[in-house]
Amino acid sequence: MCAAGRRWGRRQRALLWAVLVAAWEAAWGQLRYSVPEEMPKGSFVGDVAKDLGLQLPEIRDRGVRVVSQGSEQYFVLHGKTGHLVTGERIDREQLCESEQQCVLRCELIVEGEIRFYRMEVEITDINDNAPSFKDIELEERISETTAPGSRFPLPDAHDPDSGRNSLQSYELSGDEHFSLAVQAGPGGDQRPELVLAKALDREEAAFHELVLRAMDGGDPARTGTARIRVTVVDANDNAPVFSQAEYMVRVPEDVPVGSALVTATATDADEGLNGHVKYSFKKITEKASKILHLDSETGAITLRRSLDFEEGDYYEVEVQARDGGGFFDTAKVAITVTDINDNIPVISLRSALSEISEDAPPGTVVALLQVNDRDSGANGEVRCSLDKDIPFRLEKSYEDYYRVVTARELDRELVSEYNVTVRAADGGSPSLQSSAVLALRVLDVNDNAPVFAEERYSARLAENNAAGALVLTVRATDADWGQNARVRYRLAEGRVRGAPLSSYVSVQAETGALYALRSLDYEQLRELQLCVRAEDGGAPALSSNVSVRLQIVDENDNAPQVLYPPAAAAAAAWSGVELAPRRSEAGALVAKVVAVDADAGQNAWLSYELAKATEPGLFRVGLHSGEVRTARSPLARDAARHSLVVLVRDHGRPALSATATLSVVLAESVAELLAELGSAAHEAAAPGEPAASLTRWLVLAVAAVSCLFVAFLLLLLALRLRRCHRQQLLPPDSGASRGVPVSHFVGIDGVRAFLQSYSHDVSLTADSRKSHLRFSAASCCDTLPARPPPDEPAPLLGDEDPAGALPSDPAPPSQAQPNTDWRFSQTQRPGTSGSQNGEEAGAWPNNQFDTEMLQAMILASANEAADGNSTLGGGNGTMGLSARYGPQFTLQHVPDYRQNVYIPGSNATLTNAAGKRDAKNAAPAGGNKKKSGKKEKK
Repeated sequence: MCAAGRRWGRRQRALLWAVLVAAWEAAWGQLRYSVPEEMPKGSFVGDVAKDLGLQLPEIRDRGVRVVSQGSEQYFVLHGKTGHLVTGERIDREQLCESEQQCVLRCELIVEGEIRFYRMEVEITDINDNAPSFKDIELEERISETTAPGSRFPLPDAHDPDSGRNSLQSYELSGDEHFSLAVQAGPGGDQRPELVLAKALDREEAAFHELVLRAMDGGDPARTGTARIRVTVVDANDNAPVFSQAEYMVRVPEDVPVGSALVTATATDADEGLNGHVKYSFKKITEKASKILHLDSETGAITLRRSLDFEEGDYYEVEVQARDGGGFFDTAKVAITVTDINDNIPVISLRSALSEISEDAPPGTVVALLQVNDRDSGANGEVRCSLDKDIPFRLEKSYEDYYRVVTARELDRELVSEYNVTVRAADGGSPSLQSSAVLALRVLDVNDNAPVFAEERYSARLAENNAAGALVLTVRATDADWGQNARVRYRLAEGRVRGAPLSSYVSVQAETGALYALRSLDYEQLRELQLCVRAEDGGAPALSSNVSVRLQIVDENDNAPQVLYPPAAAAAAAWSGVELAPRRSEAGALVAKVVAVDADAGQNAWLSYELAKATEPGLFRVGLHSGEVRTARSPLARDAARHSLVVLVRDHGRPALSATATLSVVLAESVAELLAELGSAAHEAAAPGEPAASLTRWLVLAVAAVSCLFVAFLLLLLALRLRRCHRQQLLPPDSGASRGVPVSHFVGIDGVRAFLQSYSHDVSLTADSRKSHLRFSAASCCDTLPARPPPDEPAPLLGDEDPAGALPSDPAPPSQAQPNTDWRFSQTQRPGTSGSQNGEEAGAWPNNQFDTEMLQAMILASANEAADGNSTLGGGNGTMGLSARYGPQFTLQHVPDYRQNVYIPGSNATLTNAAGKRDAKNAAPAGGNKKKSGKKEKK
């Protein structure tokens, strides 16, 4: 009872100590448990979750697992309970054959936190093995001369258990001649010996049968037996003797199989059978018996299979030499195995990340590694390294554990994936190496803005494009990946000609294609400047802009527009009529066709050609100037009235054209001119107009002309009477027109002189804004004389003395200077509508009243000329043909075409400067001032 109490107290103390040790180790990050051997699979070892303070959901979520160092997984973690349980049946004798304390080490890996805990599990022994002898049948040969007290060694029994469960005692039974003695060996083991207690007598008993029992200390105890047969032999006085009491040898672990490690030699002085020695293992472990072989005849110990330093580095056996007489001797053989570098380092990946964000801070743990080398000494010392030029480094965590951490910031755009190679090399010579590859993908962060392929874009688009036409495609790339690299395009806000930019063009959000939403007109819009923005799909999004210049290319979509003669000329008989003297020379300027084209460039280059003419060879048209000139001098047989159709064509592809119709009248006298104009008026009447209406208009026109003619005759009569009265009062030799030929002023010659005096050369351009006046030397003949000064009375042209006026020499009269008073003022200067102010701008007569008024004045002048009393000059006397070209005709009806204006039948060119001197040089005489006023009223 007391013994049982003492045993219970010892168990409580042992349990308390185990609990205290486990608590201490758990506090320092190491757990220690114990479990008996031979426990079934799934047996409880320890509550890991409780000892580490882990919750059951954390065990499942964080990937907690147990890793053993060897190939066998003896322990596993129960995911539902958090208990450490056995993974398979554990045999202590197999794991720890010669160790008193059997401890298995493993690690608990927490992958979510990249942490680990060491665990040690002690395998406690149970009495599951009985003592056993190598040979259960033993034979001993003892000479009958052997003295009592002699000792004969017996084979040891082997019990794999440890502690009290191991071999404890021996017992011998069967014969009074023998007893058992147990000796303690050098290592504390028990060595049984057979002691001869009583002298043998072969004649009495030739054989003795004994039983040797070996017992352990288990409860219940287990035993093992061996039968000993003792044969009594004749006397043998010499025993074998080994050359050495102990043989020691060191061999490398790579010794080839079959090599002799050592030879134990014993000699016997006897002869014959008593001197013949045989060798055998007296004591050898089971592991050594599988490796070593002893030659019974020679005593040589050879290798059965290869050595492995990592499995066993030391073997000790006892060799017995026995002669034929039964004498023997024993020797100890110690074999030490030396290590060679035959094991490469083993890299075990305990926990690792498969992907990492590129903005991870330096020092982020990527992987947890364990490196082992089974060799010893320098051969087992391992050095780990990483490849150079990668943003990772190795840090030693604990003993043989290493961490792979980031050394600097990552950039996915430079490297998107890393294959991190960990190399391990031992310290052997030569060194052995191994490597492990860690695949790591870098996750993208939106740190790159889109980049356009070009700094700026430009495109050309022909006008009149179809709505939705593709203009160009902008392209931007983003170095990021996935959604962060998805680029979308949009237009920046803007306005064009008061309208939103988005109403002109649009950009496709996915492709960057720029489309024109409407048909563009070069004449309204020459160029578009816009900005396209590219934006990625990151959060927050990054963007960049690029400028796009869209140039509208002109197309030939506008036909030439004829400014002069105006299109309304065909509607009136008196409009668009150009006068040309019949005595004109070849190359004389008759008219000028003025046209413009709204297009630009080559599409606006105009050329003129004569498409149709009444007399094809009489007139020609300047190819680029549009000037209509006589190709030859008019002949008497040529018709008086000519119709010219001028074709104006641009240089576009295809070319567009317009036509202008000119009516040119060849006349030597005003009567002829009026007759032609009258016939033209009759022919211009519409065919469908009633005859009564045409007759009525003719009667009205004749009546109006007759009234004007009668009034004009009365005025001339009054003027003649007044002049006669003044001649009676003036001296006979007074005359302001002395030296001037009468033919220059009176009759049909006066009309021709007027037409010839003001013929001129004109050069026009479609873009000219100035008028140039140039008097040519060849065309300054027959000019009108200068006006008399204001203080002198103006002479009457009709009453000059023929004798005094005409020279006696039949030669042509001398050239007179051009009349400086015949000018246009600034308000009268012909030109385009944009060359004058709004108040000064004029236009041709655009209604029927103005046209009839102009016709009436022309007829009145013609009647005066026919009567011989018209001055036809540029003075203030009458309202004749000079009313169209004279300075008193206020050109408020002259169209403004930004061109130099010509005067048919004249070689004079009007300048802009003439109008500035109107007030000073064109002061009329007092007498003529009244006549001019009356005529203008009429």
